[in-house]
Amino acid sequence: MGKDYYKTLGLQKGATTEAIKKAYRQLALKYHPDKNKSPGAEERFKEVAEAYEVLSNLKKREIYDRYGEEGLKGSTDGAGQSGGTAFHFHGDPWATFAQFFGTHSPFDTFFDFGDEDMDEGPDLFGFFSGIPAGLGRGSFLTPSSTNLHPKSRTKAKIQDSPIEHDLYVSLDEIFTGCVKKIKITKKVVQPDGYFRTEDKVLTINVKPGWKSGTKITFLREGDQSRNKIPADIVVIIRDKPHPFLKREGSDVRYTAQVTLKEALCGVFLELPSLTERKLTLNMKNDIINPQTVKRFVGEGLPLPKQPTQRGDLLVSFDIIFPEELSTTAKDLLRDILH
Repeated sequence: MGKDYYKTLGLQKGATTEAIKKAYRQLALKYHPDKNKSPGAEERFKEVAEAYEVLSNLKKREIYDRYGEEGLKGSTDGAGQSGGTAFHFHGDPWATFAQFFGTHSPFDTFFDFGDEDMDEGPDLFGFFSGIPAGLGRGSFLTPSSTNLHPKSRTKAKIQDSPIEHDLYVSLDEIFTGCVKKIKITKKVVQPDGYFRTEDKVLTINVKPGWKSGTKITFLREGDQSRNKIPADIVVIIRDKPHPFLKREGSDVRYTAQVTLKEALCGVFLELPSLTERKLTLNMKNDIINPQTVKRFVGEGLPLPKQPTQRGDLLVSFDIIFPEELSTTAKDLLRDILH
């Protein structure tokens, strides 16, 4: 049974030219070996290139629709007789990719964005969704240039390592969400080839419940240079210490200090809260030991993926023992405690 090129591209027979281009665009990016390292990705990359080569050519597609893969190989001609013009896939999916996108690999230095248009960083996949087949940023590739394997290309620019910045955010800000701004200073290449320093303010919209360690990446906002791609700026959310509460994921923990007398005889506590609600804990009829933990459901931080739900407030205890006891007190305790 011959190859089903429509199935390879996830299409039905009779698909429009635009649908064929769109399918190839998505699958070629998905399985490009520079991006997808999973087993079988390179083979799929080749298969979708071959399918596109056939279905994007009206004459080849007509023969394939009527006679299948065998017809393309020259076993039949347009009249069903032998001796037709054979189609043999050239075997170089990179050439097909380069003809379609205007570059062998968009994941290195796509259209040389390293020296200009650096304010926001290119939205690579959004850009591809509208690019015409074969059109690059600048000039068209010639047929001879598209037959080059990636290994024969000029060495691509390398990108500097990411630059990390810690951003300390209070638990109250994590609870409600907030907007933070940080200012960076970077080198910018001018049209005349000289450098100047430029200040830029990066805005971080901190969402409710974001965990410590959450990373926000600003693409290519580092120093520009003539020979390298600017580094990404990575902002890492860190917890600012709270005077009473300690974060544990979406839960918060409060450690109440109580005396030995309070631990044994009972105590009434007022608790800190992330809201304006007043929380109290009545332990007058309970004995507190070092392992005692009380839980207030829904009084913690919002869950990052479900901000309408919240973690809990955990109350643990630090029992303060007296530094010394009189002989009389010890005798009384011996009589009382068995």
